[in-house]
Amino acid sequence: MRGPRAYASFVGIGLAAGLLSGLFGVGGGTIIVPLLVLLLGFNQRLAAGTSLAAIVPTSIVGVTSYALHGAVAWIPALILAAAAVVGAQVGTRVATRISQPVLRWCFVGFVVIVVVSLFLVIPSRDSRFLLSWFAGVGLVVLGFGTGVLAGLIGVGGGVIVVPILMLLFGFNDLEAKGTSLMMIIPTAISGTVGNLRHRNVDLLAATIIGLSACTMTALGAWLATQFDPKVGNILFAVYLAVIGVQMGLRAVRDRRKA
Repeated sequence: MRGPRAYASFVGIGLAAGLLSGLFGVGGGTIIVPLLVLLLGFNQRLAAGTSLAAIVPTSIVGVTSYALHGAVAWIPALILAAAAVVGAQVGTRVATRISQPVLRWCFVGFVVIVVVSLFLVIPSRDSRFLLSWFAGVGLVVLGFGTGVLAGLIGVGGGVIVVPILMLLFGFNDLEAKGTSLMMIIPTAISGTVGNLRHRNVDLLAATIIGLSACTMTALGAWLATQFDPKVGNILFAVYLAVIGVQMGLRAVRDRRKA
């Protein structure tokens, strides 16, 4: 039986994830997964599956907020989503065959890559994306890769997609965030279906976290339009670095106990 502390933790995790989701154009898995593991003792696989389910309503609210500001590139988002849905099914199948420590180190490695990319990308509000056949193929590759990550480690992929859309495809920062959130919706649904088949989702926790997150996502999206994009990148990179260090230390402790 869970006590009031667990339910309060679910709400708190959801509020934080919702704010970050709207602010940075991510699903919120980068905060949901490590906090479920570190605070509530979820194993990595269950945390990943629960996170992906909670991301669905959060992303819907987020993309609606960005769409109201005209910051969603619909055709690229659909290309990314179609490829990501396939990748998510691959990721959920692979996740059941990988050990907990390996999954944890995958998450840490993922965070390191994202932190580096956030310092490499120079956000701009004036950039404009031009769709071409070459760009379309690139979007398919990007979507499939992020879908695999979604199914494997429980993140929607936004923390990878947003920097890459800015760095390689010429999106401005707001359009990259809105497009990322649009892609995350079907990706998260597809991954959740796979996780449910393998019983890797705590539906009650996912529901509480997801609904709590929805109350903060619109605020985060509005703040994104007010903040200087460079400041936002630096703050997010610092946050991810802290999470990555905590997860790495936990992985090392678990290895010593084994």
